[in-house]
Amino acid sequence: MRHFVPALLVLLLALLFSLAVGSTWIPLEKIFAALQGNGTNLTENILWNIRLPRTALIALTGMALGGSGAAYQGLFRNPLADPFLIGIASGAGLGAVVSMTVKWPYSFWGLMAIPLSAFIGALLTVSLVYFLARVGQTTPVTNLILAGVAVSSFATSLMSFIMLRSDGELRRAMSWLMGGSIQPGWTSTLAMLPYLIVGLGALLLHGHALNLMQFGDEQAQQLGLNVQRAKRIILIASSLATAAAVSFAGIIGFVGLVVPHVIRLWFGGDYRRLIPLSILGGATALLVSDVIARVALAPQELPVGIITALAGAPFFLWVLRRAKTQGLW
Repeated sequence: MRHFVPALLVLLLALLFSLAVGSTWIPLEKIFAALQGNGTNLTENILWNIRLPRTALIALTGMALGGSGAAYQGLFRNPLADPFLIGIASGAGLGAVVSMTVKWPYSFWGLMAIPLSAFIGALLTVSLVYFLARVGQTTPVTNLILAGVAVSSFATSLMSFIMLRSDGELRRAMSWLMGGSIQPGWTSTLAMLPYLIVGLGALLLHGHALNLMQFGDEQAQQLGLNVQRAKRIILIASSLATAAAVSFAGIIGFVGLVVPHVIRLWFGGDYRRLIPLSILGGATALLVSDVIARVALAPQELPVGIITALAGAPFFLWVLRRAKTQGLW
């Protein structure tokens, strides 16, 4: 519990910082007044209709990427694994780009067409990868990775072909692929929430199973774990959370790689602690990145995926160097 209190406090600070920063700075006292219904009409409108929905969506996306990243690293027994390893990003991207080629009406379903298409594309990709990787009643980790790379390459190639054929939607598609599809209002947040509750809830319940998997499948089986069932649940739960996040916020890389790795370095590799701390850390990291994306070139706004890539890529190279010099993996 002593680890969670500081993590929650840092997340609270990031949430308040995200609400305060924007084209108009809102002091903390005005934020608290508006949340209680005692602020001015302008402040309450900005807070409730613009900043609070965006902050909630960014925080939930970070939670999904951080938690699923920790789970994937445990499932593949590799701290360099991330939520996009088995083609979720490519499948979601393909679904979104295909949807962008259609002129949808300005209605609820028209606004939700792209995220729903991305979600379906991500889930179909994971299902195909899982089907290709199965050998009898087992699903070897190596097969999952190889199948994910193959399916991801195919989806990326098809997506690039469609983008080249659709000139008018190229800019919009590029923005989505760089994590710049944050939609205003509460619709996306409320639509994402049920999938995250199911996905992250299942991961929180399988921390002990992930700990046993680190000893290898055979020993985990001997310790009483139904390894194939646990793998299937963790894979589905992680993919569900990641697909929901990618569908409603675009492709945001490195959060699911960097955050669990930092948490592991600071607090150890016990997945009963690592997963919830990664969920909180993912939300904090993405909220801070989003604030930087908003103010770096103000009044122009950068896609948050650019910020996470600029910060995450050097960290990834440092991890590779550390692994090489110390023989960690």
